Amino acid sequence: ADGSDFGGSLRNPAAWNNVFGFRPSQGLVPGGQDLEIFHAQMGVDGPMGRNVRDMALLLDVQAGYHPHAPLSYEKPGSFLEGLGIPATAGRIAWLGDLGGHLPVEPGILGLCEAALGRFADASFPSEPLLPDFDFEALWQAFVTLRQASSGCALKTHYDDPAKRRLLKPEAIWEVENAMRLTAPQIRAASVTRTSWHRTLLSIFDRYDLVALPTAQVFPFDVDTHWPREVAGRAMDSYHRWMQVSAFATLGGCPAANVPVGFDDRGRPMGMQLIGRPRGDLAVLKAAAAYEATLPWQAGA
Repeated sequence: ADGSDFGGSLRNPAAWNNVFGFRPSQGLVPGGQDLEIFHAQMGVDGPMGRNVRDMALLLDVQAGYHPHAPLSYEKPGSFLEGLGIPATAGRIAWLGDLGGHLPVEPGILGLCEAALGRFADASFPSEPLLPDFDFEALWQAFVTLRQASSGCALKTHYDDPAKRRLLKPEAIWEVENAMRLTAPQIRAASVTRTSWHRTLLSIFDRYDLVALPTAQVFPFDVDTHWPREVAGRAMDSYHRWMQVSAFATLGGCPAANVPVGFDDRGRPMGMQLIGRPRGDLAVLKAAAAYEATLPWQAGA
């Protein structure tokens, strides 16, 4: 399957369905269908699949330069063929719940840490890392930049009274907050994003991958609109419960969801592998090395 990912829409569904999902580097897969093509770069298109090879096959079709997407670029060869040379080793920085900053439903961190043990068996040892960063300021930058892009894009519907009645409250919230933003606020959010990008680059000087849970909650009942509380903490917006997915988005980095197993109720979960900007093949290779260790993938 193909899809788009701004706040985790390729990673989160994959985690909740025990499959793989891949958010490519910013610019690898051309967009260009929106009215505005230079600023709206936080949402990208990419693949999902039952295995890493399927994702690489679809990514080969999707990736590459297109003149209608001026920030796109030529793909660096075939990703499927690149998987033919297996990953040998690497180091993983495990960010976990960011030292307690992220509320995470019980059981998720344990599944991810068990998966890191399988990574170690594939010559990818990990160690905990807590970057020195203001993560609340980073989240607020994500909220501002999302409103400035998605909220403004939705305004054409909001301005039509007939269409406004069809918008979800969350969409209206994005638009109305976007209309209150100032240029200095948007620039400040972009400066914070730039600082995070530089922090990631410094991490990648020492590590090959950054790992985080893909989601902060297990799959929930279809009648639940969105989680109002996670691990005892109230959520202050419709997407705060997906905060963990914002870090790859804000860094413009490739990120793969890999399945990590199931809780005692049979609900699946996944873990994000975040790589260097334009290091998409390295992330796919690491995911493939991990996939080979999964007992439930045998014979897939």
